[in-house]
Amino acid sequence: MSSQQYCSFCGSRLSGSDLFLRSSSHAVICGACVQRAHEALHGADPEEAKRPAFDVKALEVPKPYKIKGFLDQYVIGQHDAKKRLAVAVYNHYKRIAQNNVSKEDVELEKSNIIMLGETGTGKTLLANTIARMLDVPFAIVDATVLTEAGYVGEDVESIITRLLQNANFKVAAAEKGIVFIDEIDKVSRKSDNPSITRDVSGEGVQQALLKLLEGSIINAPPQGGRKHPEQKMIPVNTKDILFIAGGAFEGLDKIIARRLNVSAIGFNAGERRSRVNSNNLLQYVTPTDLRQFGLIPEIIGRLPVITHLESLDKTALRQILTEPKNAIVKQYVKLFALDNVKLSIDEEVLDYIVDEAIKHKVGARGLRAICEELLMDAMYELPEDDRIEELHITKSYAQEKLANTFDQQAA
Repeated sequence: MSSQQYCSFCGSRLSGSDLFLRSSSHAVICGACVQRAHEALHGADPEEAKRPAFDVKALEVPKPYKIKGFLDQYVIGQHDAKKRLAVAVYNHYKRIAQNNVSKEDVELEKSNIIMLGETGTGKTLLANTIARMLDVPFAIVDATVLTEAGYVGEDVESIITRLLQNANFKVAAAEKGIVFIDEIDKVSRKSDNPSITRDVSGEGVQQALLKLLEGSIINAPPQGGRKHPEQKMIPVNTKDILFIAGGAFEGLDKIIARRLNVSAIGFNAGERRSRVNSNNLLQYVTPTDLRQFGLIPEIIGRLPVITHLESLDKTALRQILTEPKNAIVKQYVKLFALDNVKLSIDEEVLDYIVDEAIKHKVGARGLRAICEELLMDAMYELPEDDRIEELHITKSYAQEKLANTFDQQAA
């Protein structure tokens, strides 16, 4: 056998010492792919092998109303985004459930999602919470580390590798998972003008993402990193993987504002402008705006569900501190309870924390950073002192701790 022969399934190069099977049509399958196929068909549990690969009822995918109700327990506000996500996720898994589709039936296309919103508004939390509710493999990847194949960085196939790792390399489970691609706005096209240099981390990444989003068989390297001919690959079909892209899209609001102002010309211009909420321009986003921002038309078409997340105001930040199941204050109360210390915080302290978050423009993520700074000394000292059974935080104590911290940072 030629040293240049490759496996027809995973694409790995075969040497003379490798075990392989050859068909009458000259197709070749390596020993690793034979083993994976055997494990998929004849697993340790015979009943598991007989069970259908996927079933909506077995997965217990709830109706959109219940999905939104579950999200409400963990994410404050963002009702429009939660409704759109719930419908998109429900339709996606409903689509997977119709396994045996005849040629006469209508073929349902996949509805990937793109979420736009400032940092700290809950994009990652929404995707993570849905994956936890459905109990499907979930992976978060950062688009900023991706580059076009052949350049320093990670190939887009590493996205599937991350999902495989989180699914314990069970391909069937990974092929029904959810992938959240964060910072998708950072791979926008750098310029509409032709250039002699390649846009390897911008448009090049978008072009490489197309085959993942559309649905195709991807040869993923098991250990991640760059692919090379000697490495065994794992074929994964992405047609049933739900992709959720998110990004802050800083500067998109200016594009939207410019479009709205241009269209508002004539006798009714003032009236139309008065109906526009200038504090939340992302709600008026269109595919044309995304294209002008730097996303290529092909990738916009593969992310048909567009939703936005609203900026968090004082009321929302105050609710985030105490109301969700995983509220920040509840987490600290439990942390101190593990050391047999009862933590209590005055209401005016919580208002003061929110005011500081708004003042320093740190959003929801900044709430935890402020709380961490406020309670750092207590978390350091109390575990060594068994005599203290209760810790009460007052506004004067909070002002003193945070004022010292921010004054030092400013200096």
